[in-house]
Amino acid sequence: MGADHIGLLTRRAMLSASAGAALLGFVRPSLSQASQSHRIAVARGQAPLTGPRRPATDVWAYDGVVPGPTLRVRQGEPVSIVVDNGLEEDTTVHWHGIRLPIGMDGVPGISQAPIRPGEKFVYEFTPPDAGTFWYHPHANTLEQLGRGLAGALIVEERSPVPVDRELVWTIMDWRLRPDGQIARGFGNMMEAAMSGRIGNTVTINGVVPTVEPVRAGERVRIRLINAALARIMALRFEGHHPVVVAIDGQPCDPHVPKHGRLLLGPAMRIDIVLDMQGEPSRRYEVIDDFDEELKYSLVELAYDAAPPMRMHPSEAPLRLPRNPLPTPDLKAAELRELVLQGGMMGMRGMGGMARMGRAAWAINSTSMTGDGHAGMPPLATLELGRSYVLRLRNDTAWWHPMHLHGHSFRVLSRNGAPVPHNQWADTVLVAPKETVDVAFVADNPGDWMLHCHVTDHQTAGLMATLRIEGAGSETR
Repeated sequence: MGADHIGLLTRRAMLSASAGAALLGFVRPSLSQASQSHRIAVARGQAPLTGPRRPATDVWAYDGVVPGPTLRVRQGEPVSIVVDNGLEEDTTVHWHGIRLPIGMDGVPGISQAPIRPGEKFVYEFTPPDAGTFWYHPHANTLEQLGRGLAGALIVEERSPVPVDRELVWTIMDWRLRPDGQIARGFGNMMEAAMSGRIGNTVTINGVVPTVEPVRAGERVRIRLINAALARIMALRFEGHHPVVVAIDGQPCDPHVPKHGRLLLGPAMRIDIVLDMQGEPSRRYEVIDDFDEELKYSLVELAYDAAPPMRMHPSEAPLRLPRNPLPTPDLKAAELRELVLQGGMMGMRGMGGMARMGRAAWAINSTSMTGDGHAGMPPLATLELGRSYVLRLRNDTAWWHPMHLHGHSFRVLSRNGAPVPHNQWADTVLVAPKETVDVAFVADNPGDWMLHCHVTDHQTAGLMATLRIEGAGSETR
């Protein structure tokens, strides 16, 4: 990122006393650390995004920190989270990737009334799936997320993979002025019709990083969360071979990614296990080269001088226990094609941007703008309990991470070629002119959002609702 990559390092210490003890052998995260009751306050604040020697950045934050506090809860146990709104505008919280009741999904006007300034809302749900999830607003999403409102939500596995340490990297992208403050201009329609609001500064856990301290021979689990508005990342771990063990919180067949690159669109998560087989006292770059001309070093793995903990990678198994996802019946599944349309270089047949007003995108020639609102007619009505294949056909010149609320789906194929490694997701990255087939069981009744998680694309029309209803179901 060169001169535009602002800031200095202010990383938290790598090892606490308990983590130091963990270096003696593999450990499993203690489920006793997870709490089922939380309270978070939404308010304006300041964060040292670019280091302690530069002015703090004015942000909007959960509990005064960016990203918000990492919430850890237990799989299959009821959760209660009170959200206090201290902003001067409405907000909500969407628990991204959690399969929960529609009334807890955080979409204003569709699943709940917005949380007014000075008011609170209690979110209550029981997470059926373990994994890496996150939370963010679904009201004025473009600006609220772009000013810092995001946090990790970890649902602990009952039998996690044995590792020496676990790291959570919540990666955020900021557009900062030279004085370190957030630049205005949210909702620029020219950007919305292209790749969205890309920043000039990338942070991990709220700071511009330079190093991640590691020790030779240790095995580390890293939970990667892309909480950016629009930045797509392709991460390469120089000199290392990350093993993917989960995608969007859902376990997959452990595998080394193709060409060693972890492709991570906005809202996507990938859990990796990394055996630190580098040389003591040496540094190795983690590079984002999604755009080869703009590639930059996100962070360096900085080995200390201590001798290796172990000389060879452990042979301990890396497979996570499967979550209780319903398996779609592909033979009986009904196919629904969803065509992604519009954007710069793709407006023909849509009347042009001038005639579309605030809409630059559409799904099946239908545009829904904003964050969701009461009275939005569903793009399709699905039968409760039935299996469906959604064929996402990207007729545009741009990438789209497509997210379905309330469900996880099996990623079946890309341009007709089967997708390996038993991959499930809630957000799938669809390349320009690519067609992706995903399958799921419509087992969660309600009006569920389907939208691009490049937030400018969502608010400029690349959004719809799928209504799931059937005998005995309730929607609102």
